[in-house]
Amino acid sequence: MHVVLAIARCCFIATLGVGVPLAVRAQANPSPAQQNPAAMGAMDSTDRPSAMAAHEAMSGPLDADPHMVLTPLRPATPADLARAAALVRTMRAALAHYRDVRLAEADGFRPFLPGVKQPVYHFTKWRWAVGEMFRFDPARPTSLLYRQGADDKFVLVGAMYSAPARASFDELDRRVPLGVARWHEHVNWCVPPRRQSGTARWRETRDGKPVFGPKSPIATAEACRAVGGRFLPRIFGWMVHVMAFEGDDPAVIWGAGHDHSHP
Repeated sequence: MHVVLAIARCCFIATLGVGVPLAVRAQANPSPAQQNPAAMGAMDSTDRPSAMAAHEAMSGPLDADPHMVLTPLRPATPADLARAAALVRTMRAALAHYRDVRLAEADGFRPFLPGVKQPVYHFTKWRWAVGEMFRFDPARPTSLLYRQGADDKFVLVGAMYSAPARASFDELDRRVPLGVARWHEHVNWCVPPRRQSGTARWRETRDGKPVFGPKSPIATAEACRAVGGRFLPRIFGWMVHVMAFEGDDPAVIWGAGHDHSHP
């Protein structure tokens, strides 16, 4: 079982490619054949501090910045709205039993940073994460999203879906319509070298700003090398959050400014 999970994690990471320097891509993504084949498997696996920094970066509005790419806005068509409503209905029918977080864990969902207080907790099923690199099934998300109530019980609020970094805008639109939701990905990170990836280096500042991570002004490989860092063109792949269990307001279900983060 441990071997299977390890292979799943490696396959998930291996599907990620290199990023782009723009906050929002103005043109459709190139096809896989047009992309650098070597780059498609060159993405670094991130260590725990990197993952925690990504988590912190998402604890607020998903605004475009040098370290985040958002899919461009598209006008929502009646077909988009119908597909989005059907997706939410499917999610609610297929995932409702995971309101009991114990059932989620029994089915293989594992919490990110257990024991660390978070606005929203991600419980990820790696087998389904790998599957999303090849298909989209609203009944099989990468992660289940929970808030923790006043009684410390986990309350299911939604799910996170992922897609490979190579996916075109049209492919993302086929999964979740871009007229309704905005997919995002993390790009252009400068992080400490592997041998210095302890928390002390993550706390370094210059001119009152972090040297490393998503809050750093450094967003190029050259600037990262100048501070002795390791440049990651892209962290993870495309992601989208659907808060299907937080009421019926589309602005809440599909809003790009969810107050949560993810690994």
